[in-house]
Amino acid sequence: MEIRQLRHFVAVVTEGGFTAAARAELIVQSALSTSVRNLERELGAELFDRTGRRVVLTEAGRALLPQARQVLAGAAAAREAVAQVSGLGTGRVAIGTIQTLTCVDLAAELAGFHREFPGIQVSVREAPVAELTEGLRAGELDLAFLAPDARRLPDGLAAFATWREDLVLVTAPGHPLAGAGRTLIRDLADEPFIDFKAGTGLETAVRRLAAHCGLERRITCDVTQIGLLVDLVRAGIGVAIVPRRIGEAAGLPCVTIRQPEPGRAVVLAGRAPRPRNPAAEALLGRFTGAARAAADPPAGRRAAAG
Repeated sequence: MEIRQLRHFVAVVTEGGFTAAARAELIVQSALSTSVRNLERELGAELFDRTGRRVVLTEAGRALLPQARQVLAGAAAAREAVAQVSGLGTGRVAIGTIQTLTCVDLAAELAGFHREFPGIQVSVREAPVAELTEGLRAGELDLAFLAPDARRLPDGLAAFATWREDLVLVTAPGHPLAGAGRTLIRDLADEPFIDFKAGTGLETAVRRLAAHCGLERRITCDVTQIGLLVDLVRAGIGVAIVPRRIGEAAGLPCVTIRQPEPGRAVVLAGRAPRPRNPAAEALLGRFTGAARAAADPPAGRRAAAG
């Protein structure tokens, strides 16, 4: 049984005959009659009494009519739902992010996206890199901001944009290094550190930096929330290495680390080659636009920097 056959059956009832129904459906009458005959053959019952001049429904036809109208209404609703999603009138997009994301103002970008597409529901998951990566591979997330451990993403994922975040040492306001402006990694050997719990993107970046420079950190406290880490640094329990914007936003002294200058890559990833979800594709366009703007500052700012 096909939707087209049900539509032709209902058209005959609505228009009062095969000729008028064929005209309304923009097909020849023989094609419409064949369609209805095929439907009757599939159902094993005649739907119309064809003995008189008028088209009259049989008992089987009367039983089918409300069901056919319900099916056609459902099909129309399905087409409208798909059209709404494709046209971004409705839909859902799921994104993931590391907790310490600073290269993108996620709240501002999502607010702009909501103003443009108010019918789209946005779901945001904040989690460690491994969990976000698995969410992408499983199809639970459309996009995710990652600070990957390896240079290459797992098979099946693609990086759509990349940012670099500078890492700095943050200290309590009264710390001896607070006014130094810069320091060397080797000068931090005796400092107590506050760190993120193992497995987070920031912890991985800091651990690799320390290992590269031969620094054996003394971890006095590890946490899972960046707000708590900042509060503990401010309280003087230890120092920490965080993205510069986190330290600046917290109002903590930010000490530049020299030799080497630490940083980490943050990528916007998704399933390769592009998102199939129209809402995710639209949000990706917004994020990549932000990445281009960050990489190419306005002329006035470039001149000032020069």
